[in-house]
This record gives sequence, structure tokens and C-alpha cells, in this order.
Amino acid sequence: MEEITKVVLDAMGGDNAPTEIIKGAVNAVNDRNDIKVILVGQQDVIEAELKNYTYPEEQIEIHHAEEVIETAEPPVMAIRRKKDSSIVVGLKLVKDGEADAFVSAGSSGAILAGGQLLVGRIKGVERPPLAPLIPTEQGVSLLVDCGANVDARPSHLVQFAKMGTIYMREVMGIESPKVAIVNIGAEEEKGNQLVKETFPLLKECEDIHFVGSIEARDITRGDADVIVCEAFVGNVILKMYEGVGASMMRIIKGSMYSSLRSKIGGMLVKPALKESMKAFDVSCYGGAPLLGTRGLVVKTHGSSKATEVYNTILQCKTFKAQNVNGKIKECFDVSGE
Repeated sequence: MEEITKVVLDAMGGDNAPTEIIKGAVNAVNDRNDIKVILVGQQDVIEAELKNYTYPEEQIEIHHAEEVIETAEPPVMAIRRKKDSSIVVGLKLVKDGEADAFVSAGSSGAILAGGQLLVGRIKGVERPPLAPLIPTEQGVSLLVDCGANVDARPSHLVQFAKMGTIYMREVMGIESPKVAIVNIGAEEEKGNQLVKETFPLLKECEDIHFVGSIEARDITRGDADVIVCEAFVGNVILKMYEGVGASMMRIIKGSMYSSLRSKIGGMLVKPALKESMKAFDVSCYGGAPLLGTRGLVVKTHGSSKATEVYNTILQCKTFKAQNVNGKIKECFDVSGE
């Protein structure tokens, strides 16, 4: 039997916790016998929810944590003060080697701070970036960084490109991922100071397949596999992506029911349209890993439902199977320690 992957799941984090979080966990263990989920949070709440499901009990474990870190709390202060919170307890399980990955839909700031303070960075990694997969016409691209480092330096972006390349090669199976830096034009001399300083460094980097600048409008075409930027730009791109997708769905639905003729036409195209729109459903791609930490830390959307939780758990399985952390360590830890 294949080696078991142990995933710690924050049962208390997110808008739909604990119901959708636990449902996703149950679906994962019912589909796979090579995954064990450790649900961290208030034991009585978790047990009450689990009573609604049938599942292999040996594949789900409850680890009690009394406190919950709320979204509005200052992240670093919350990590230090709420030592019995589901996020802190869960991250420590990964730090101590009792689990392979930690997944949460809770406070982004606390997860990012805790990932670095508690789990720690791989030796040689300056700043771990948050890296979600985003849908494109060609499949998916990795957006790195989308929320962890708003004050990134050129050397950080070069590391983002290297880690993103490893992820897309090992997890997504792209032999030579194309790397591009987000810019306001294709010309090398364009961009702000950060982009201008980073561009030649990426150009000279032998560990990546750098293809130059990419404008935001070209990201959706899939012109690059790894999209490099600092977190402010990345987060704006990600939120715009999500907003435009939701707006387009509302506009299309409104148009389809605006008249009798459109209703008839809508009924005819609905199956094909539904299938096409699946490709742009972000919940299908799992969460955003914090690349470069000693253990895998994954942030899912605060509004995550069971499907995204399920896919994120499977994502953790692939991450471990392909030894992504080990390969990032090989890339950065030149001392071999």
C-alpha cells in the first residue's frame, strides 16, 4: 500500500467552518485510503459534525484546540497569544513531524506568520511566497506571490521563479515551465524599479525558462506557466480574476433569461457552457501553498466549501509524493545541511 499522507486540517477556519471543512475531509478519506486527516479544533464541535457521516474512522483523527484566531486579529500577536488555537496547534504538528501538511481557510495573516515563525523556512529561502494555481485557456498557471510579501526585493522574486518552476514541473508535470514577470508592457525597459531590477536577474538565471514580461491581459491566455510578481500586484490580479469570473457568470445567466428566444438558446448551450466554465472554477485547483517552508502549509479561500477542501487535501498528497519540499531544499540549501 502507498505511504500514508497525514494532513492537518483546521476545522475552525473559514466562513463555512466546520460543516464544509469536515465534509471535504470525509469525502477525501472516503475516496482515498492513502490519506489520513487530523482535524484540529474544538473536539465537541468536530465530533457532533462527524456524526452526520460514514467514513473509515482510522483515517480521521481529532486533535483538540480550544481557541480560534479570528480574521481581524493582528496575526503575529494572535500566534503568540493564542497558543491553543487551531492554527497554532495544527502548525506545530507539522513542525514536530507528526503530519506532512497543514491546511486552513482561516486568517491569512496568521497562517502566513505562523508558517514562517512556527514551521520555519527552508535554509536559503529568503521569503516564502503564497502560490495559487489560476485557470487559463491552456490549463493553469502558478501566480507567485499572491499575498505573503508586499515589500519583496529582486532577489526574492528570483527565488519565487525558481520555486514556482519546481512546483509546476513536479506537481503539474510541465517539463520546462515558462516563467514571466508581471509588467505594464513587453519591453524590457518598462516597469517600476522592482521589475526593472529583477528582469535582468531572471534573464541570467539558468535554473528557469524565462520568457520575459507578461501583461495582465495575457495571463488568462496561458502565455506563461509561472507568473512572478510581488504580493500586492499578485493579490490584485487574483481578486480581479475571481471578481470578473463571478460577474461574467451573472451577466451570462441574465442574458440567457432575458427573453423567450434567449431562454430557448440558453437551454441548448447550457451543457456546453457549464462544462467550459468548470475550467475557471478556482475550487477545482486546491489551495495556495506557502512555498519554501520546512513543512507544507496551504491556505484555501476563506469561503472554501467541501470541493476546495477535498481538492486541497489531494494536492497535499501530490506535493508529498513528488517531494517538492525536498527539491526546493536541494535548490537552495547549497551547504547540503
